[in-house]
Amino acid sequence: MARYTGPKTKIARKFGEAIFGDDKAFEKRNYPPGQHGANKRRGKKSEYAIQLMEKQKAKYTYGILEKQFRNMFKKATAAQGITGQVLLQLCESRLDNVAYRMGLSPSRSGARQLVSHRHITVNGEIVNIPSYQLKAGDVVAVREKSKSLESIQSSLANSSNVFEWITWNNDTKQGTYVSIPERIQIPENINEQYIVELYSK
Repeated sequence: MARYTGPKTKIARKFGEAIFGDDKAFEKRNYPPGQHGANKRRGKKSEYAIQLMEKQKAKYTYGILEKQFRNMFKKATAAQGITGQVLLQLCESRLDNVAYRMGLSPSRSGARQLVSHRHITVNGEIVNIPSYQLKAGDVVAVREKSKSLESIQSSLANSSNVFEWITWNNDTKQGTYVSIPERIQIPENINEQYIVELYSK
């Protein structure tokens, strides 16, 4: 199963945002990486460079590699609606992302691991594919044997996120993917139009 395993703070510094979640190292050095650090003069970026950075940011944010991301774009292009918005909705509908949004892990990579290690069920069945696309009405829950996992309990205790398109019951450790989120409900700072322009060349 392919995933990015390289340095995360360096990538976050490149985009100027803590895209992987809370990062103390990023807060200390909130400027792009490189030999000359914060003092380096950086020229104006080309249109292509801006579009490419936006695509890279989306990929790193959701933990998706190029081939999979390109396939999602093709799927978004074929679907009804605005391509860029549909692309982000597909990213948000991934099982690992919804588990993260429900507060089961403080990071998407942690949520991905929970899914891969068979701790999560969808409609009562164990699903261990992080990229599994949820449909409106699907019930996501923590597997009975995994409810006492300290990492899950700790994450839920510290989670305060509330999303209109997801419900969560802390007592039963299960929630419902109520509906596909509208663009305004997706908090990620991504300009999806740049991604569409890049892939449309």
